[in-house]
This record gives sequence, C-alpha cells and structure tokens, in this order.
Amino acid sequence: MLLAAAVAAATALVATGPVAAEPLTAQPTSDRQEQYAAAAAEYGVPQSVLLGVSYLESRWDTHPGQPSTSGGYGPMHLTDAQQVLATPASGHVDENEDPRGDDSRPLTLDPAIAAAPAEDVLPQASLQTLDAAAALTGLSEEGLRTDAAANIRGGAALLASYQKQLGAPVGPGSDPAAWYGAVARYSGADTEDAAAAFADEVYDQLGLGAARTTDDGQRVTLAATAVTPDQSGLHKLGLRRAERPDGLECPVRLACEWIPAPYEKYGPNSGDYGNHDLGNRPAQQKIEYIVIHDTEGYFGPSVKLVQTKTYLGWHYTLRSVDGYVAQHIKAKDVGWHAGNWYVNAKSIGIEHEGFAGHGTWYTEAMYRTSAKLVRHLALKFQIPLDRQHIIGHDNVPGTTAGTVAGMHWDPGPYWDWSHYFDLMKAPFRSLGNAHTGLVTIDPDFATNQPAFVGCNQQPPGVPKPTPPAAPCPLRGSSAVVLHTAPSATAPLVNDRGLRPNGTPDTMYISDHGARASAGQTYALADVQGDWTAIWYLGQKAWFLNPASAPTAKWSTGFVVTPKPGKATIPVYGRAYPEKEAYPATIPFQGVSPLQYTFAAGQRYAVGGVLPSEYYRAVSFDGSAPDDRTVVRGETRYVQIQFGHRIMYANLDDVLILPSPIGAPR
Repeated sequence: MLLAAAVAAATALVATGPVAAEPLTAQPTSDRQEQYAAAAAEYGVPQSVLLGVSYLESRWDTHPGQPSTSGGYGPMHLTDAQQVLATPASGHVDENEDPRGDDSRPLTLDPAIAAAPAEDVLPQASLQTLDAAAALTGLSEEGLRTDAAANIRGGAALLASYQKQLGAPVGPGSDPAAWYGAVARYSGADTEDAAAAFADEVYDQLGLGAARTTDDGQRVTLAATAVTPDQSGLHKLGLRRAERPDGLECPVRLACEWIPAPYEKYGPNSGDYGNHDLGNRPAQQKIEYIVIHDTEGYFGPSVKLVQTKTYLGWHYTLRSVDGYVAQHIKAKDVGWHAGNWYVNAKSIGIEHEGFAGHGTWYTEAMYRTSAKLVRHLALKFQIPLDRQHIIGHDNVPGTTAGTVAGMHWDPGPYWDWSHYFDLMKAPFRSLGNAHTGLVTIDPDFATNQPAFVGCNQQPPGVPKPTPPAAPCPLRGSSAVVLHTAPSATAPLVNDRGLRPNGTPDTMYISDHGARASAGQTYALADVQGDWTAIWYLGQKAWFLNPASAPTAKWSTGFVVTPKPGKATIPVYGRAYPEKEAYPATIPFQGVSPLQYTFAAGQRYAVGGVLPSEYYRAVSFDGSAPDDRTVVRGETRYVQIQFGHRIMYANLDDVLILPSPIGAPR
C-alpha cells in the first residue's frame, strides 16, 4: 500500500464531477456549534449526522495542528498519510529487554526485528482524506489541518461526496437514516464489520445525544434523536468481510478478527519457541489484570510483529482509525508483553495503535472499542473495573531492583483514563471526604496540561533526559505532577529506581517517577491549603488540588501500614511463593526486595490480597518436569499503590486498616 496510490485514489475521488457537492455560500463564524450548522447546510448533510460523525472521531476536539496516530487532523479527523509515514516507529522493544520477565526462561529480543516498513500503516480508504477534502472544498491543506471551521467543512464535503457515490439523497432536508452507508465509509475501515461498527456507534450517539466543552473552550451540543438507520448502503461499499470464527473472544457488535500469534519452535532446544505460552486460565490460575499498552508503532506492522515466532506476543491489537480489533492469543494462554512474569501469567495484554510520547492523540473510535472489549473481558473473567486491575504498562513493577529502570511507560500521560472508565460504565466517583484517608487522582483532562518536554525524542524504556529538551505541545493529560513540598517551585519527588543518586525526577515525557495518574488511589498524607500530599515511594508527594478546581476525589477503603515493631518493611515486584512450596523438579524462583523503603507511619492504598503463585512454563511441548503447572505457597501478598507502579508487600509484614483510622485531619 503505497502513498502514491493513496494520493491517486484521493484525486480520483474528486475528478468525476458528480461526486463533489455543490457548496452553498457559508458565512464565517467563530461559534463552533454554528460552524457545524453552516457546514451541514453548505454541503447538504444533516447536522445531526455531521455532529455524530465528528463526535466519534474526536469528541469535537481540535487538537490544534496535532495529528492522531492514524494521521487524522481536527474535529473531523481528516487523514494525511504523509504525516503517518513520517512518524518513526520503535517496535516497542528496547535493547536487552526481557518482555517475558521470567528468570527461569529469560528472553532477549533483537530490536532490529521491529524495523517496520513504511507501508501498510493504514487501510487504503483512510489514507488521504485530507487531500480529497481540499479538492472538494478548495481550501488549503494547512487550513484543513489547523482551522476547525475549515476542517468541519472538509468533513461535511467528504460525507456528501460519499452519499452521492452511493446514489443516496443529499440536501438540508435529507433523512439522517439514509446516511448510514456514507457514515460507514467515513470510518476509513477496510472491512464491512468495522465500517458497520463505526456507523452503529454514530447512530447510537444520535439517540443518546451529547454535550461538552471542547479542548479550545467551545460548547457543542448534539440533541438526542432516535434514528433507525437504513443499512442498505453498507453492502454497496464493496468492503471485505472479516472472518469471525467460533471462539473469538470479543463482544458481538465489535469489529474483531482472529489473526493468530504463532506458538512455534525456532531452534533445536525445548526452550527455543515463541511467542507466548500455553495455559489453562482461569481454571488453572485467575486472571487478575488487563494491561493497557500502546504499540509505539502502527497497526499493520505491529500485527506482523505479533505473527513473528521469534518476537513477543500479546492478546489483542486495536487500530486507531476505526477501532478495529485483531485477537492473537486466547485468554487462556499467557502472552509475553508486560516484562514481569508474575503479571504476564495473570493478565491479558491489549496493544493500542499509538505513541506514548509523540505529538499524536488516541482516537475516540479506538477508546470506545477498547472500553467495550475490556468491559466484556472484565465481566467474563470477574476482573474488577478499577485502576488496581485495569492497569497501564507503566503501572507494572520491575521484577527486581535491577529491572525497575527498564520498565515501560506506555500508554503515557496523554491516555485519557477518566474518559476510558466512563466508557466502561465505571466512572471514578468521590466516595469519601477530606477525613476518609484516600484520594483518587482525577484531573480535568482537557485543562490539565503539564509542561512536559522531550516528545518525539525518547523511545520507550529507561528515561535518559538530556536537557534542554524541546517542550511538548500543551495538551490534555491524565497525569498530575508530584513535588517534594506544597509549592509549584519545589523540586519533583525522586524515584530511586530511576535515579539512585536521589536527584529529583524531571518533566521529561518518559520520566514518570514523579507522577500520579487518573484513577489511581493513594493514601492521604497531609493537606496544606490548595495542596494535597500522598504517600508515594516512601515519601510525601504534593500535588495542587484546589477546592475550586480539584485534581483528585476523596475516597475511602483500606490501607496497609507496617506491623508494630517494624521500622521498615520491603516491597516487591512479584508475588512468588516461598522456597518450601517448590517441588524438587522446579527451581526456586527467588523474590528480592525492590530499592524502595516502606517505613513505619506510612500508609498505602490496598488493591487486593493475592496468593503467592509461580507459573512454570519453559518448554515448547511441556516436556520439562512439572511444566505448565502453578506453584502455590502459603505466603500471601497485599497489592499496594506504592508509586506510579503497583507493588506487593508480604501480608505478614503489614496491618490492613480502614483508611479513616489515623488519617490526617
């Protein structure tokens, strides 16, 4: 799939005369609602349809001048393949990284495997809609990228052209129900089920309505109107029908396809195989987590990588432009994706097309698909819909002190956790008050714009800031920044796993050692005026939390603190059994403390009490002694929100208390 072909296709779209709409004279306006109304009237698109499509693309946000992962600009997500091809992909693997995270079967990958070709990054239909919109409207490509009114006009012109190609009516009085086929085509999907899923979401939204303030402060409203769409136009698009075999683990209405990851040998030894392990979950071992990743690359090349037997494997990949889902590994089997074997053995890994630290943004279509998938899996496997169990790759702890610095930080501070949980029907709520002892981070995503630096300069992995780094574009974020004192000029807190010398962490985009993220719950340590302190990595960490514009919600629950007589206790990155639990045929897997200090008087929020388990999987055919079995011990662990990452404390070392007891007042 070459760029030249996409440009030619875009040119052909507007060269046939009748396809292009004949615009009326539009009067310029600065009011966003009026801009939608004017564009709808100009190109004969029902205003509700134009608003619904735009909402499913961007929630009406402008992201001024910044493209999505799939190269889409503005409220209407007009795509430019040149932008996509110009953005480098890292393949999401660092030098000497072990994504399996199992000492008994270490895996080192060659990052060169992930050198992705600059092709097949988007479906053909979605590559160059910006060019087509420019030809239809006569507006400049730069204006379509950066000016919201122009972008909306471009999207309206495209919708009208698609409607005309289907031989369907166009005009101010046309029935919204008749636009289903044009809406489906606007998705840019290359399969019929993906196009239909996008269109179904748009029409569902028409029935629900919507109202919100955009990222540039414009209030936009879509009145709720029930519409029963005429779906006959869908089959006229000539799209491929994806195979949906029995056993596919996706919700019924999701556009989902089985593209299997290989379980194959690549060498003579029993351990020379990839790229995941066979299992029998949840019968053999409970699935505790769903891990949210981004691919640090594009959908097409990422899917090719997960089909490589010498690479790593995850369960699902989601596409940005339309939310299309590919499943690669069954939930019963164990993927190699999180860099921590304890977490891998107890999790499902979901990769989202995107970049944690580039200037791109995650599309609404992908958020919605992912939320439906995660909710479906969480209900099926009884995984709580909270941030102790639906975690980012950036929340996965290092297995030992030596691996902490190399753990990943995706999906990054620009992933909208609050909106994501709203879509999963599990919103973050205030469950307490200033005296109940816990706080749940939840800044307003649009207006919370930390001054990060170093975007587009740092691959995933160990943060290596080299000041001065260029400022990132100011944009909405789920992250709040943590200081050593209640002042914006105070140094940031130190994460000794990233900076053993004790120097403060930084605002470098990949340096998340001084950040808390939306939905994460922490034990309250102190309050001074507009500032709130939490216990974080063995220290008080302060963030701005004014009552007039709070960045956190009061909460209640349970906390842990060291048992009386213990000055400090260790914290761990994995919850493995004690030595006595291992049979003679399975080598003991040691558990060593991480480099942090959990001291008496400190408190950390409880995420659950977990059994000590180790899943033994080291041979391709299961021929190793006691292979594919779970070792269980008597030791139990408490999962805690210790820093940005979750960690584990030995239950024998701590007291579990209701959070209000001894809370700051």
